[in-house]
Amino acid sequence: MVDGRRGVAPQTAKRGQWARLIERGVSNSEACRIVGINVRTGKRWRHGRTVTTADGRRLHYAPVISTRKVEISERYLSEDERVAIADLRRRRQSIRAIAAEIGRSPSTISRELRRNRDPERGQYRPFVAQKFAVDRRARPGRGKIVNDGALREFVGGLLKKRWSPEQISHELRTAFPTEPERQLAHETIYQAVYRPELGGLHRELPKVLRTGRRHRKPHRRGDERRGRLVNMTMIDQRPAEANDRATPGHWEGDLIIGELTRSAIGTLVERSSRFTILLHLPAGRHTAEAVRDALVEAMIAMPAHLRRSLTWDQGKEMAMHADIAHALGMPVFFCEKSSPWQRPSNENTNGLLRNYFPKGSDLRVHDAARLAAVAAEVNDRPRKTLGWATPARLLEQFTAEPTG
Repeated sequence: MVDGRRGVAPQTAKRGQWARLIERGVSNSEACRIVGINVRTGKRWRHGRTVTTADGRRLHYAPVISTRKVEISERYLSEDERVAIADLRRRRQSIRAIAAEIGRSPSTISRELRRNRDPERGQYRPFVAQKFAVDRRARPGRGKIVNDGALREFVGGLLKKRWSPEQISHELRTAFPTEPERQLAHETIYQAVYRPELGGLHRELPKVLRTGRRHRKPHRRGDERRGRLVNMTMIDQRPAEANDRATPGHWEGDLIIGELTRSAIGTLVERSSRFTILLHLPAGRHTAEAVRDALVEAMIAMPAHLRRSLTWDQGKEMAMHADIAHALGMPVFFCEKSSPWQRPSNENTNGLLRNYFPKGSDLRVHDAARLAAVAAEVNDRPRKTLGWATPARLLEQFTAEPTG
C-alpha cells in the first residue's frame, strides 16, 4: 500500500525507456536492470497480458513492443510523443506546458488527452492511446465511381479519348448539372486511376494518361523546396590557413540525427583546439530556420577572431547560410557531396558524441542543459593530438591571445 492506495500507477517513463532499449537490441533482462524493474514486468510489457477482474471483466494490455512499428506522417503524434505527454501529465504539467515541451499545438494536446483516454481507467495511457489512434485512422473507402456504373463508364470513356482528369471534371458539371453526386473533383479521378481497386476503373486506364504513369509522382514538400541550397561557396575556396590548423577560428559543423530523422542535435568543432559546441534545436526540429537561430545564438558571443569560417556539408538545414554569414561576419563553406572526410574534426567528434547520443535514439529527450553538460565533459578531456591539452584550455588561450 502506498499513501492508502492499491499500488502505484504504471511508470510511463520507465516503460518508454525500456521499450527504446529493447528496440535497440538490448536483452530483456539487461533492459530491466538498466531501467530498474523486475524481469517479469519486462516480460509482461513485451508480450502483453489479459487480466480478469473480480466482476468478470477481461482487460487486455497490449504488448509495448510490436513486431512492426508503423510510421506515418509527422503531422500526427508518434508513440514516443504520447509517452512524453503521459509523463508530463503525471507531473501535473499544464496543456500549454506540454505543448511547448514537445513542440505541438495546445489544441493537439487537448484533443489527444480527450479522445484517447483509457475508458476503463479514466486515465491517459500512451500505449493504449497509440492503439486507439491507429484503430481510428481512416481507411481508404470505395468512392462514387465504383458505386455508379454510368458514371464509371462516362469517366472511363473520356479517359480513353485522352481527356485529362481536369477536363473530365469540368465536363461532368455540364453532363450532369442537376446530379451533384456525379460531379467529381479532378483529384478524385486521379485517385481512381492510380488506385483502380478502390476507384472502380479498369486497370489499363492509367496507360492512357498523358504521362503514362501507373503511380503518382511524389511531390516535394514545401519546406523541402525552401530548403534548397543556392549560392554556395565550396571548400576549395576556403582560406589556406584553415587547412593547417595553425590559426584558430575555423569551425566545422554538422547534425547528429536521431530516430527516423525526427530529431537532431547540431555540432560545431573548432579545428585548432577541437573545442565542441552542441546546438539545442527545440523539439529536435532541424529546419533551416531552427539551425540558423541556434547557430547564431551559440556563436555570436565568440570574439571576432574566433569566427573566421564555418564548413558544413550540403544539408538542407543550411539553406539560410547567407543569413548566418551576415549575422556572424563569418563566411560559410560547403564540402563536396558525400565527402565527410573534408570535415575530419567534426566527423571524429560526432563519433565520440554517439557514446552520449546513440544512433536510433530520440534526441528530443535531451534539453539544453544536458547538451551543455556533455559538451563540457568532452571539452575537459585531454587529447593526445593536442599534446594532452584539453580543448577547453586551448580555446581559453585563443580567446585571451588573438593571433594575427
